[in-house]
Amino acid sequence: MRIVQLPGWPRPRGYSNAVIASGRQLFVAGLIGWTAEERFEATDLPGQFEQILLNLLAILAEAGAAPEHVVRMTWYITDKQAYLRDARRIGEIYRALMGRHYPVMAVVQVVALMEDAALIEIETTAVIPDDL
Repeated sequence: MRIVQLPGWPRPRGYSNAVIASGRQLFVAGLIGWTAEERFEATDLPGQFEQILLNLLAILAEAGAAPEHVVRMTWYITDKQAYLRDARRIGEIYRALMGRHYPVMAVVQVVALMEDAALIEIETTAVIPDDL
């Protein structure tokens, strides 16, 4: 993946504005913060976010991919104020699990998610190099 950075534009913090990647595409459905047993162990946004990333890492590994192959993430959150309040902790969790790899990202506030207890849902696209 190559990050596209426009001259004169400020470098985004925690995401990229654009990337170029080639290889096999992996599309991951929206993940919520429950375990493989479909139980929410966390009732707060950072805890559910951490579980989502753990679930994502398991899917990436099963597909032969790693965090650095993620090219796009779309986050759906139910509470913008909670996200802003917990942003520092969310960033710490992200870096601990995904490293300092920042794909294209969008965060969208929604009224609700399909699972009532879910506070966040994340869709992900990864591109796995052909030589892996």
